[in-house]
Amino acid sequence: MNTAAKAARTIREQTIDVLRRYELITIFSNPGSTEVGFLANLPADFEFILGLHEGSVVGMATGHALATCRPALVLLHTAAGYGNAVSAIATARANRAPLVVVVGQQDRRHLAYEPFLAGRLAGLAGQYPVWEYVPPRAQDVPGAVARAWHEARDRRGPAVVVVPMDDWSALADEHVAPASPMDVHTGRKASDDAIAQLSELLAEAETPCLVAGAGNDTPEGWAALVKLAERLDCPVFQEAFGARAGFPQDHRLFAGHLPAIRSRLRSVLSPYDAVLVIGAAAFRQYVYDSGDFTAPGTRIAVITDDIEEAHRSPAERVLHADPADTVRRLTARLSARTGATPPVLRNGLAPPTDGEPLRAAHVLAALAERLAPDTVVVEETPSSRPDLHALLPVRKPLGFLSAAMGGLGFAMPTAIGFRRATPDRPVVAILGDGSSLYSVQALWSAAHYGVGVLFIVLANGRYAIMDRLSEKEGSPAPAWPAFTELSVSALARGLGCPAERVEHQAELVSILDKILPDLSDRHEPLLLEVAVEADPTYMS
Repeated sequence: MNTAAKAARTIREQTIDVLRRYELITIFSNPGSTEVGFLANLPADFEFILGLHEGSVVGMATGHALATCRPALVLLHTAAGYGNAVSAIATARANRAPLVVVVGQQDRRHLAYEPFLAGRLAGLAGQYPVWEYVPPRAQDVPGAVARAWHEARDRRGPAVVVVPMDDWSALADEHVAPASPMDVHTGRKASDDAIAQLSELLAEAETPCLVAGAGNDTPEGWAALVKLAERLDCPVFQEAFGARAGFPQDHRLFAGHLPAIRSRLRSVLSPYDAVLVIGAAAFRQYVYDSGDFTAPGTRIAVITDDIEEAHRSPAERVLHADPADTVRRLTARLSARTGATPPVLRNGLAPPTDGEPLRAAHVLAALAERLAPDTVVVEETPSSRPDLHALLPVRKPLGFLSAAMGGLGFAMPTAIGFRRATPDRPVVAILGDGSSLYSVQALWSAAHYGVGVLFIVLANGRYAIMDRLSEKEGSPAPAWPAFTELSVSALARGLGCPAERVEHQAELVSILDKILPDLSDRHEPLLLEVAVEADPTYMS
């Protein structure tokens, strides 16, 4: 036998080496026939994590990527799998989650005839991937996967590579240089002149305030922003609908979350003549309202490392740079001052009396009294989110995660992926019952892989936020029915996940007191379906 033929490797083997180099050895997937050539006889150092729906697959990978701050690997099945995953891919993009997404395709040799399972994959996810590539030859696949890692990391989003199924068995060309670098060193540093100009803007302000965003959610970002806030002795708000927290919300200078409607935003910011936003765009909104974001004369500046946020912010000055480094250097230029910061009043809520139905705020208040400071709260309860923000302050970096673009199906799988990647931190997912149905099948993965997440499902048997919005439009009754017969706990048990239904405060407190002290050591998921009465109002 020819020696060269003996030594020849396949594209699969070469790609396996690439995946090891970039530590992409955990595969999140719901596989199909177009991926079998890659998955058969998977090396022992690789771990395969099964999800029962592609949205859950991408969601678990998103949680893993956010926890590790490194790209995670997703394997999807041609058009059907890729199509099912598009919403979760869009959410991963908005949440800045770096993902390497490999999508299977039919055999190249008869793609021209559009055989069964052939997919028109280019552009299927629209503009949500940060990079999408169909290698022109099998020999270009390893380099494309390597480049996808760099694209995902540096552009902080899902990078997609489409691989026809016969490529895996094709012979590699060891003499072809991969179309990607071995390593890339990145770092955007604001110029001294830009920081000097920003410091002048703040020094000239009589009543400045700060706004923290998801892009500042790192230990370095938190520490730097605390020093700046204390130097200025000014209030710090959290951006509206932020996917993560950018400042400790138990700090004396934390002033709460900004409103997500312009008229209320103008009112909240009216006392301040300068607003510096760190790690977010200026300003995120929900329901449209007319008028400007701030009162006339208010100066706005932004520091963000996201170029899209920089470009869409209506600000006087924008620094596209690393938030932590920029804030540290900015603080060094400013003199200490004493402000007239009013105390921030926290919302409190008395427990329900005998016979009084539980409300979401009762549940959240009970959690607030018991959660450890390092607990990660993953949120997907739209109608109760204002209460959650008021009652559950985020006290540690990466202590809060939410879907940045608002699509449902995020919390369950993301909590699972996050917990697997950071087994030393307790994780609690708080969802509405309607929200939970978008990725309830993820509970099977949590149970199968022994992932100790506590899922709190606030069950009011309806889409409460839609009911309230419908009422604002003048509709006395919504067009959609309630679903009070639904049992999320029964669905969970059917998927192998332990679950209990809770209807009274005493039951809730008893279970929380039993579960929460040892949550960080737990290796089994638990779902609590808590029956709550829908809130009569909603304020975004």
